[in-house]
Amino acid sequence: MAMRRSLRNLCSLRKNFSPMLSSTSFLHSHETSFGFKEVSEDEKGKLVGNVFSSVASSYDLMNDLMSVGLHRLWKDRLVNQLHPFPGMKHLDVAGGTGDVAFRILENINNISRRALQEGFEDDLKAETQVYVCDINPKMLNVGKKRAAERATFDVGLGESRSLIWVEGDAEALSFEDGSMDGYTIAFGIRNVTHIEKALAEAYRVLKRGGRFLCLELSHVEIPIFKELYDYYSFSVIPAVGQLVANDRESYQYLVESIRRFPPQEKFASMIKDAGFKNVEYENLVGGVVAIHSGLKL
Repeated sequence: MAMRRSLRNLCSLRKNFSPMLSSTSFLHSHETSFGFKEVSEDEKGKLVGNVFSSVASSYDLMNDLMSVGLHRLWKDRLVNQLHPFPGMKHLDVAGGTGDVAFRILENINNISRRALQEGFEDDLKAETQVYVCDINPKMLNVGKKRAAERATFDVGLGESRSLIWVEGDAEALSFEDGSMDGYTIAFGIRNVTHIEKALAEAYRVLKRGGRFLCLELSHVEIPIFKELYDYYSFSVIPAVGQLVANDRESYQYLVESIRRFPPQEKFASMIKDAGFKNVEYENLVGGVVAIHSGLKL
C-alpha cells in the first residue's frame, strides 16, 4: 500500500513538472533563461554570478552530497578521455575550485615520473601549463586555497607556473587563437548565456588536433528512472542545499538549469555547428551526466 502511494505521488509530481520538462523547453541561442524564468541577458549574468558567489565555499561538499561522490568518478573519466601529456597547454573553463585541473596535473605528473624512470628526460623539456578560467572570483579563490593546501605534497600546485588562475568569461576568452592543446568544461556550460558563443570560443583557442571535452548534467530517458530522478532533483537537492549551504534557491536554480539544457543529441549538433569533428557523447548513470567530445581538425 505504501509503495502504491509513493508511486502515485511520483506520477503526480511528474505531471506537475511535465510542462516545464518538455523536450521543447530547453534553451535556444536567441532565448535567455535563469532556471525556468525568462530574464534579460544582463540579468542572467548577474543572477548566475550571485548563485556561484553564494555556493562557492560549499560547492565541492555539495557535489559530493548531491552525486553521492560519483562526480569524482565522472571527472576521472573526463580526464582519461583527454589523454593529458607533459608539456601540454590546457584550458579548463568554469573550473574555479580546481577539481578538474588538479586531476589533469596529477595525471601529467604521473606520466612525467614514469618517463624519468625510463630515461626519457628529453620528452619533458616543454613546460606544462594548465589554465583554470572562471568568471567568478570567489570560485577561483576557493581553488587557489585548495591548491595552496595541496602544494606541500602535490608537485605542480600552489605557486607553480604549471597552474595558472584566470578570471574570465567563457563567451569571450582572453587567450590567443590556436594556443591550447585541450579544453575542458565540467558542469559549467549550461550556466552561460549563449552556449554557441562559448563553443565558438573553445574552437578558436584550440590548436589543430586539440580536443574539446564537456562534462555536464544531462537528460535521463528511462521512464521509471526519470521519475525517480525528477523527484530527487526537485525535492531532495534543494532541501540538502538549504541544510548544508543555507541556500535553497541557488540549488533550485541548478536543478532547473539542467532541465533547460539541450538534450544530448541537440548539444552534439551544436558542437558540430561550432566546427568540431568526430563529435560524440557518452551517457553515464543512464544520462544523469554526459561527456561530449570533439576535435578541431
